[in-house]
Amino acid sequence: MNDSLYIYNKEHLREVQLRQLAILEEIDHICSRHGITYWLDGGTLLGAVRHGGFIPWDDDIDIAMRLEDLPRFSEACQKELPPDLYLQTIQTEPACRLPISKVRDRDSFLVEYTDDFTRPYGKGLYVDIFPMVPYPDVSRRFVKRVAGGYCKANAILQSQHYYSWRSCAELLWFGAKRAGLKMLWKCACLLHGKDKYTSNVLNNNGYGIMHRTDSIFPSAPITFEGRTFQGPANPDAYLKDLYHDYMTLPPEEKRRGHAVFYMANLKNV
Repeated sequence: MNDSLYIYNKEHLREVQLRQLAILEEIDHICSRHGITYWLDGGTLLGAVRHGGFIPWDDDIDIAMRLEDLPRFSEACQKELPPDLYLQTIQTEPACRLPISKVRDRDSFLVEYTDDFTRPYGKGLYVDIFPMVPYPDVSRRFVKRVAGGYCKANAILQSQHYYSWRSCAELLWFGAKRAGLKMLWKCACLLHGKDKYTSNVLNNNGYGIMHRTDSIFPSAPITFEGRTFQGPANPDAYLKDLYHDYMTLPPEEKRRGHAVFYMANLKNV
């Protein structure tokens, strides 16, 4: 990122954060009305605990929700989200490909390093919703190995390929590896209890993170930017799973957001 773009983003960051906060408030209202549990996740939870709101340089909001609750949430969103917002999923926009739901804003624009402009999917500001599922009672080492390998194979298979003998061999190798790891995971889920741990769906858990279920449920109120939202039952344990020493600030050079460019309000353009 060049210096001019970095300065522009820094000057407009707060405007972006406030728009994302408004999206989160709409999500909270819908979940409250329908008795749907969600909780602040990732950097948003870290910001709530360490800063009382956004991490000063952060430009996104992360929440989590049980996969089983997403159909009810999706149905409510279709009826109750204001016209300038919509729920983006693989089902509504297959071109987005990600196993993450997003509530997107129609009247803004966001470019990330991973965005693909050959694919027609919405690119407005958003709140990420990570789908969470019960995990088998296995070792963290096992989860890291299986989830990490599965995500790597999946990323390679979904990337753009140019036909050659090598690319065909890679597709066969990583296709077989992904299938084998998925079968291994299904066996683990069948043979071991699934009450003790909860985490991201397998194809979105490249770091092999797992949380004790009792560190999440029942959800508890947490303050973020002066508003009350739902958080995990034990934010400290949850954040240690994600970041270990989460209260230590990163080096200055790593204090940057995820976006390349953003505009919080296209109506003013």
